[in-house]
Amino acid sequence: MTWLRQNGPDVDIDILVQPRSSKGRVAGVHGNELKVAITAPPVEGRANRALAELLAKLLGVAKSRVAIVRGQGSRHKTVKISDCSADEARAALAPEK
Repeated sequence: MTWLRQNGPDVDIDILVQPRSSKGRVAGVHGNELKVAITAPPVEGRANRALAELLAKLLGVAKSRVAIVRGQGSRHKTVKISDCSADEARAALAPEK
């Protein structure tokens, strides 16, 4: 899985964001990125905050452990989850059917 990488004690996830969706969810893998749908619009950082909140909820971690490290103004992002294993992230981010 090239969208998910262990980076020391952290995990890096390459994400393609789909803003203004009817429901916040993991929508599957799109190329080398995990596609995540969020309800917030891409205005004034709302989509980034919604993405961080959704990932924190799905992974069962505090929002402070989720950081967007690349792509703050883009649909293509890299997100770092602190103190998380790749296996935990893979299980928690399984696409919804």
